[in-house]
Amino acid sequence: MSNSFAKKWGSEPGKSIFGRVMEAVRPGPGLRERLIQVSYRISSLKSRLEQEAYRLQQRDKELFGKCVDALSLKDDLRAKMYAAECAEVRKVASLILRSQLALEQVHLRLQTIQEFGDIAAVVAPVSKVVNAIRGQLLGVMPQVSYELSEVNETLNSIMIDAGVAVSGGFEVEASGEAQNILKEAYTVAEQRMKEKFPEIPAAAEKAAAEKNKNIQ
Repeated sequence: MSNSFAKKWGSEPGKSIFGRVMEAVRPGPGLRERLIQVSYRISSLKSRLEQEAYRLQQRDKELFGKCVDALSLKDDLRAKMYAAECAEVRKVASLILRSQLALEQVHLRLQTIQEFGDIAAVVAPVSKVVNAIRGQLLGVMPQVSYELSEVNETLNSIMIDAGVAVSGGFEVEASGEAQNILKEAYTVAEQRMKEKFPEIPAAAEKAAAEKNKNIQ
């Protein structure tokens, strides 16, 4: 543990052993404030992703409806065009949803730092997840990607100020935890995509058949 880190997390003379132990596992004011700021910023970015995901879902519903209408009119060419647009919207929606869910896990893990002060075990994998999401969103939501880059810089500076020496073994462990977070987000996102977005073209054809049946 570095001297600077010891000062940040140190206790006042005369305090009980229990009091010193509690101080050793909780961030000092400087680190705590920065962690809270990062946590708040991630929560804000997650909300923006939620809003974008909702917008894409509404756009998909609109395109899907047009696809159904085209099929009911036997206009296969137009139906395929709308189905292709739906597919593109869904690619972006899936990416946004995965990023949103991953940030949700990042936010939850940062909350544990505020409570237990386990800087190294949490911030290292969290930083890798944030960096991965930043790269994924670069061509889709560049402003969010830029802000995630700033968040990652803050997380790295917190690690440095905390005096955390990252060994090769710990680096591998952090990478493994980051991959677990991303895989979990991917799995949940896939399930939610199935729930929110009906399959194309099967669902569109079924809806078109029902529509024609009702008209007759």
